[in-house]
Amino acid sequence: MPEIDCNEKDTRDINRQIKALVADGEAEIVVRNPAARHNIAVGLIQPCRVLIDGSVGYYCVGLSDGPDVEIKGSAGWGLAENLMSGQVVLHGNAGNSAGATMHGGLVAVHGHAGARAGIAMKGGTLIIGGNAGYMTGFMMQKGSMIICGDAGEALGDSIYDGRIFVGGEVASFGNDAVIEDMTKDDETFLRETLENSGVKAPNSGFKKVVSGKQLYNFDKKDFARWRHAL
Repeated sequence: MPEIDCNEKDTRDINRQIKALVADGEAEIVVRNPAARHNIAVGLIQPCRVLIDGSVGYYCVGLSDGPDVEIKGSAGWGLAENLMSGQVVLHGNAGNSAGATMHGGLVAVHGHAGARAGIAMKGGTLIIGGNAGYMTGFMMQKGSMIICGDAGEALGDSIYDGRIFVGGEVASFGNDAVIEDMTKDDETFLRETLENSGVKAPNSGFKKVVSGKQLYNFDKKDFARWRHAL
């Protein structure tokens, strides 16, 4: 399989080489020595398999549609931001806003994730094998999030739709985020999704967090409910 060594290359050259190999129909591409560079493997819009051997910086695999990317390291902010389809597997920890605005596909973080993971998610599945930071799921609109560890303050703040599963403790719930009873479909989804991703499930089971749907329609007569969301 072809390999790209990032040493002495700038980000633009690295991404050009990745896309050229994808266009040539290479089944798998290995990227070595990324040295936490930002914007690696962005804008991948054809099905492809990319293995990144090392840690990456901001916005890795951002603005992509259809890739299968595995990262053997940690990542900075905005991992897989605006992912449309495909999957991104990170074996380390992720910075803030992992999976932000993703529309589809799967993002699996085997370690911890920083603040605002899954902010404004519009679809797909985001898995966090460890703990998640504050305001995770902020303004989430659709999709599913699985947090196997603890969640920080303001979980699901101003959530519109979607579901967040938490295996550990929640520091505090955000505005209009409420606990809902688990269903058999939820349990099947969790079991199958975690098994397929290789992320270990917590021993204590999950809590399900959804929207209370109290912020769907603004009412100036009940402004106190909206104060924290505006």
